[in-house]
Order: sequence, then structure tokens, then C-alpha cells
Amino acid sequence: MDNFLNQMAEIMEVDSLNPTDELASFDAWDSLTTLSIIALSDSEYNVSLTNFEIANSTTIEGLYKLILSKQNA
Repeated sequence: MDNFLNQMAEIMEVDSLNPTDELASFDAWDSLTTLSIIALSDSEYNVSLTNFEIANSTTIEGLYKLILSKQNA
């Protein structure tokens, strides 16, 4: 999870973040951020995500668990 947190911190343009941080609470949260998350999940985790799935994840940890669940499906 540490690697994922570092990747997400870069996308969210912050130095660090916590698993419980809400996605929408970041200043950088916008449609380009969502596209960056989709690209990250595809290239690093071989998982396809939709905007809807990302929005429903609500937290960093929720997003991570979504990616893991899709990897194991």
C-alpha cells in the first residue's frame, strides 16, 4: 500500500496522504485527476476503472481496495 500512497500523493499534488483521506477533499481533485487514476490503475495494476467506480470509492483506501478486488477477480 505504501507504493500506492506515494503514487496517489503525486497525482493529488501533495507531499503525503492517509488511507482515510477522502478523494474529493483534495484541491487537485478534478476530471484530469480521475483520468490520471484510470491511467495509473491500468498501467501499474492492469485494472480498468470507470469514473463511477472511482467516485464511489470515496477514500484513498477504498480506491486501493477496489483495485485489489478487480485484480483478484
